Amino acid sequence: MSNHDWSFQTKLLHNEAKVDTGTGAVSVPIHHSSTFHQFNVDEFGKYDYARSGNPTREALEQAIAELEGGTRGLAFSSGMAAISTAFLLLSQGDHVLVTEDVYGGTFRIITDVLTRFGIEHTFVDMTDLHQVASEIRPNTKVIYMETPSNPLLKVTDIRGIVNLAKANNCLTFLDNTFLTPELQRPLEHGVDVVLHSATKFLSGHSDVLAGLAVVKDEELGNRLYKLQNAFGAVLGVQDAWLVLRGLKTLHVRLKQSQESALKLAHFLSEHPKVDEVYYPGLSFHPGYDTQRYQADGPGAVLSFKLANYDAVKTLVENVKLPVFAVSLGAVESILSYPAKMSHAAMPPEEREKRGISDGLLRLSVGLENVDDLIKDFDEALEKLPHVKKEESVR
Repeated sequence: MSNHDWSFQTKLLHNEAKVDTGTGAVSVPIHHSSTFHQFNVDEFGKYDYARSGNPTREALEQAIAELEGGTRGLAFSSGMAAISTAFLLLSQGDHVLVTEDVYGGTFRIITDVLTRFGIEHTFVDMTDLHQVASEIRPNTKVIYMETPSNPLLKVTDIRGIVNLAKANNCLTFLDNTFLTPELQRPLEHGVDVVLHSATKFLSGHSDVLAGLAVVKDEELGNRLYKLQNAFGAVLGVQDAWLVLRGLKTLHVRLKQSQESALKLAHFLSEHPKVDEVYYPGLSFHPGYDTQRYQADGPGAVLSFKLANYDAVKTLVENVKLPVFAVSLGAVESILSYPAKMSHAAMPPEEREKRGISDGLLRLSVGLENVDDLIKDFDEALEKLPHVKKEESVR
């Protein structure tokens, strides 16, 4: 049985980083060296300077490439460093199509930075293929997806977008942070560049900042590596080691978190003080069927809408188990307020236009006992003033 036949769960543990060939160590060595001695003036070794390559970072890059089904992985100092470096593939006069409820940091780099270099953009509802097709221009070079999106969990038909992109000679980028290759492998659907904030589920313990990019096309991989080396926002070796360690438990962490998220989503969707729940694991979610087709699960992140800001404030002050913080994908549940956290970089009018209201909360479900989480939310929701829930067609 070759390693190509192994399940994803097994590949998390058994890969090229499994054993150090020099010592037999079952933990990847942390090479803190910033530079490397060259033994021959005529022919340099594989490594020369740590920005260009490091054995510890390379072990992580090889691991994520294998897990995503790509030929090359690249590790960056943060998710935004990975995204920003990928956008450096664009040139002045190019145009990019972006999913409308994209992560706030991505919104900021597109609207505040790329525009200064003459790169145009259009935000579209990526769930509407007709709208996407109508917005493609002759100078459109990239279509940028988040699916499920942050924070409204909208589901994009990946193959549909890829077909449009290929017909119009565009690259496709996809932020796979929410699902990881455990649940969704975009390269298998034809996506060109897969991006991750490895800070989240991949590392999983709220103790590291990291970003990853993976490609299948070798030439594109070489172009992206040249940009990584030139731009220099590479991942440090200690952080690379932490992500490698976190990857080993990705399957069991995400399995339990996803099961709990589904139960919590059902609970919240039936609660009279919750106006709306956004989670692609619920059968009434508009992207439910697409999600089941292209991914192996709905993930462990959901969002829900309360009546207003006062309701949010009351809930946050009374819920005890989740930490109230920026970020997601950790062993502890994290409750976030997009309007002031993940999407604070987005102007209020733009947030409202996208449905990111002052009553919206995002929950990343951790490893706590799900009954404890449900009880905690139930008790906190009881503190909210009674507001008649609007009837919605499901």
